[in-house]
Amino acid sequence: MLRTLTALLILMTSFLMAQSALAQDTAPQIPASNSTQIDTSTFNKISLLQQTINNEAKLLPNAKGEIRTIIEYRIKNKSSELRDEIDQLIASGTADPQYLVSLVQNQIDFLTKVIHSLDLDVTQLRSQLGNDDDSKIIAAISDREFERDHYLKATFETLQWAEKLNLNVSQQKQTFTEFMLLRADQFDSLVRYTQDELQKAVAEASAAGADISSEQKAKVVVFKERLEQSSSSLASSAFILEGLGKDVSQIKQTLFSISGDITQDVLNFSVASNLLQGWAKVLKNQTINNGPSLTFKIVVFLLILFITSLVAKIVTKIISKTVRASKLQFSQLLQEFFISLSSKVVYALGVLIALSQLGFELGPLLAGFGIAGVIIGFALQDTLSNFASGMMILIYRPFDVGDLINAAGVTGRVSHMSLVSTTIKTLDNQRLIVPNNKIWGDTINNITAERQRRVDLVFGIGYGDDIPHAEKILKSIVEQHPKVQATPEPIVRLHTLGESSVDFVVRPWVKPDDYWEVYWDITREVKMRFDAEGVSIPFPQRDVHIYQK
Repeated sequence: MLRTLTALLILMTSFLMAQSALAQDTAPQIPASNSTQIDTSTFNKISLLQQTINNEAKLLPNAKGEIRTIIEYRIKNKSSELRDEIDQLIASGTADPQYLVSLVQNQIDFLTKVIHSLDLDVTQLRSQLGNDDDSKIIAAISDREFERDHYLKATFETLQWAEKLNLNVSQQKQTFTEFMLLRADQFDSLVRYTQDELQKAVAEASAAGADISSEQKAKVVVFKERLEQSSSSLASSAFILEGLGKDVSQIKQTLFSISGDITQDVLNFSVASNLLQGWAKVLKNQTINNGPSLTFKIVVFLLILFITSLVAKIVTKIISKTVRASKLQFSQLLQEFFISLSSKVVYALGVLIALSQLGFELGPLLAGFGIAGVIIGFALQDTLSNFASGMMILIYRPFDVGDLINAAGVTGRVSHMSLVSTTIKTLDNQRLIVPNNKIWGDTINNITAERQRRVDLVFGIGYGDDIPHAEKILKSIVEQHPKVQATPEPIVRLHTLGESSVDFVVRPWVKPDDYWEVYWDITREVKMRFDAEGVSIPFPQRDVHIYQK
C-alpha cells in the first residue's frame, strides 16, 4: 500500500507539472474585449465570476476553521457557475475561438492549483491517522477527497473542451489517464481492505454483545466512514476512466460487492460475466464436496413446499366454512380477508421450515426481514397507509360487498375490497379502484345501510292556485304509488312562500333500491295531474313598475 501511495504521488506531481507548463505557455488570462461575438452581459458575468474566484483564492491561505470552509465553498460554487457559462459558450459555437481557448487554459491553470492544494491537505491529514481522534481526521479526509473528486471530474471535462477547440492536450490527457488508473487501483485496494477490516470489527462487536466497549463501537464507525468515502472516490474514478475509454468492469465489480445493489452496471456484460464466473466456481465446489447431502436437502425442500400447498388448501377450506357459519356474522369483506390471510400464513411458515432444511439460519434471516421491513416501510408509506385504512374498514365495517356508498367523491356499489384498495362499480357501470386511505380519511355515506330511505321532493304552484286542491292531488299521487311505504307516513306540507311560487314538500319513505324509481314516477305524475286539473307550475318572474314624473 505504501509503494502504491508513493507511485501515486509521483504520477500526480508529473501531471501537475505538465498542466502548469501548458497553463504558463498559453498565457491563461481572459482577454478584455476580444469577445464581440458573445453577449455583453455574458462576458461581464464571466469576468465577474473569474474576479470573484481570484479574490477568494487570495484570502484562502490565511483563513482557518469555519472561515476557510466558507471560502472554499464559495470558490467551488462560483467555479461551477463559471464552468456552466463556458460549457454553454462552447456548445453554442458562436463565441470567438481565441476567447474560448483563453477560458479553457485559465480553467486548466485553476484546476491544477486546486488539485495540488487538496493533494497536500490529504497527505498531511493521512499522516495524522493513528491518534485518538481518528474519526474527525477521517471526516476531514472524506471532505477533501470529495472535493478532489469534484475537481478531477472538472479536469476531465476541461480536457474534453480543449479537444473540441483543437488544442493539443494529448500529453496531458495521457498523464491524466495514467494518474486516474493508479488512483482507481489504490482505492480499489483500499476499499477491499477496509471492507475486510469492517467485517472483523463488526464480528468483534457482535461477539461482545452487551459488553461492547466504546472503542469497539468507534472502530466500527471509523471503518464504516472510511469505506463510504473510499467507495465514493472509486465510483468517481470509474466514471472518469469510462469516459476516457478504459475498461472499468473490475472496478464496478468491486463496487457491486461492497454495495450489494443490482444496478444497471450489472447489465454490463463484463461485470456480469465476472460475477457469474465467481458464483459458478463457488457452486461447483459446493456441488462436488456436498453433492449427495445437498441433493437430499433439495428433495426435502421441495417435499415440504408440496405438503405446504396441500395444507394451505385444507386450511383455506376450514377457515372459509368457519367464518361463513360463525355466529359473529362477519362481513363478506372480513370473510375474504381471513380466508386469504390463512393461506398466506401457511405458505410463509412452510417456506421458512423448508429453508431451515437447506441449512439457512432462521434467526439472522428473520432479523434481516425485520431490517428490510423498516426500510420498505419508509419507502412504501402511502401503501402502508392504505393497508392500515383497509384494516380499520374491515374492523369497523362501515360497508360491505354490494352496498351502495358515497365515499372519496365516488358513488357506486362495492364489488370487491383488498387491504390496499376498494373496487366500486358506479351507477353508470364504471369500475373505479379507490385507495383505502382516501375512503377512510373521508366521510363514508352508506346509502343502503338502512332499510328505508326518504325521498325529498319540492313542487311549486302559483299564488293564484287553490292550495287545498293542490295538496289533495299531491297526497293522492303519493298514497297511490305501490312502492311508497305506509310507515312512516308520507309528508305533504306547504313549505315556503317563494318569490314566484308557493312551495310544497313531498317526503315519502321507500326502500333504498326503489329511491330513484319513486322519485321519477312522482315527478312525472305531478306534472301530468297539475296540467290536467288546471294547477299551474310557475316559473320565476318579476314585476316592473315604471313611474313617470
